Amino acid sequence: MRASRLLSILLLLQTRGRMTAETLAEMFEVSVRTIYRDIEELSAANVPVFADRGPGGGFELLDGFRTKLTGLTESEAETLFVAGLPGPASQMGLADQLLSAQLKLTAALPERNRASAHKIAQRFHLDPVDWFRSPRTARLLPQIAKAVWSDSVIEIDYRRGDRTGTRRLKPLGLVLKAGVWYLVASASDRIRTYRISNIVEMTTLAERFARPKEFDLARFWTESSRAYEIGLYRDTARLRVSARGLARLEQFGRLVADKARETAQPEDANGWREVEIPIESLEQAEIDLLRIGPELEILKPKELRRRFATAARAMAKLNR
Repeated sequence: MRASRLLSILLLLQTRGRMTAETLAEMFEVSVRTIYRDIEELSAANVPVFADRGPGGGFELLDGFRTKLTGLTESEAETLFVAGLPGPASQMGLADQLLSAQLKLTAALPERNRASAHKIAQRFHLDPVDWFRSPRTARLLPQIAKAVWSDSVIEIDYRRGDRTGTRRLKPLGLVLKAGVWYLVASASDRIRTYRISNIVEMTTLAERFARPKEFDLARFWTESSRAYEIGLYRDTARLRVSARGLARLEQFGRLVADKARETAQPEDANGWREVEIPIESLEQAEIDLLRIGPELEILKPKELRRRFATAARAMAKLNR
């Protein structure tokens, strides 16, 4: 840990110039006295760092000193700056490694190109969480990430609904989707997806496994996500919607919106049109379509129309 901090201090002084002991202590969450000891260690290792005391003072490297970090082009560094997500990295227990990696990236660039690399980080921020939502808790994520990296078999207690069962898994990869972490793992030679927040407990076993050579995490996720979306909708509903109602169907996702546009009939005299959409179930369709309010009429199935009318009457009665 100390060796990593010493290297980070060196890179900070190289990339940012003069820095005070107080600033460094705050960054690394150590005492000022610890920073002074670290500076002494760097000096003992023949790193030309000197202290300028008084107001405006601080630690600084001798002009012209650079570490021997090479091999990254400007465009490569820019790409890695935009790829680093502080939030997910922190959840995985990699916040310190991310900071260290970005410092190394900066130090690897010639002086004239550093501003260009930082320009990416200053102008682009990636937030993977949807509006009005918080990232799901992922208490065991760091341990799971280690198991994924080391190809270690794990045993988990997994909650599904109100039941919890034990599973023995070969972890193949982690996916962050809309602020929610998922584990892709092999169980009984079948690859499945598990929500990290539903893993109650986990044990990393001493057993290792051979990762399937043909497995591609990105391809698996794309194909399985598509299959899940298609399989989720088991029925269809026929609606009559206003222009505003048709626009509001967009909030239910790409599959629903695309189906509505594809099946939309010409407008009638009132500007309304008939469309067809896929639905998960009568219960879920009732909940979803009530959000559109008076901008739609349900034509089929009749049971959904009845449910919708019953709910509307109950709401009208309560809100007189």
